[in-house]
Amino acid sequence: MSIREQSGTRRVAVLVAMEGIEQVELTGPWKALEEAGWEPVLVAPETGEVQAFDHLDAADTFPVDTTIADASPEDFAGLVLPGGVANPDALRLDAAAVGFVREAVAADRPVAAICHAIWMLVEADVLRGRRVTSWPSLQTDVRNAGGTRVDEEVVRDGRLVTSRKPDDLPAFNAALLDLLADG
Repeated sequence: MSIREQSGTRRVAVLVAMEGIEQVELTGPWKALEEAGWEPVLVAPETGEVQAFDHLDAADTFPVDTTIADASPEDFAGLVLPGGVANPDALRLDAAAVGFVREAVAADRPVAAICHAIWMLVEADVLRGRRVTSWPSLQTDVRNAGGTRVDEEVVRDGRLVTSRKPDDLPAFNAALLDLLADG
């Protein structure tokens, strides 16, 4: 049992914008976390509900558990960043959200990002010297942020797990759970 598990911190922040989240990249990791005994917590810029999408089509809404202003990476054992093009593009304009990601990485919390969510890692300036994967169109962003992008299903670099797309969710979820289990 890890130190965080011993201290009772089994909560994992799932940080999203108010809309544009790729639904399967939210619900897939959420379900995997719950099934493994973790407590996912939906963190967003505002109270209310977030709007998920199935690619470009509006899908389901999900209730926000807490706002970024009322949360701290210290409150969580880890952080999940779902993708969707609009989700991280909007979220990276939110200084508090960017700061949350930066603090989570600096505190050595497990962080998992999929698809376009890698933009949050770029914006938080935490990719220097790191090896990651992402949606192919982000390769220049990753390179400009000092990281190395590879085309692999899932990449683990220290306390960071990244994947390219929804098809990678089984490997992403397994790597996320392994990362959390490592404490």
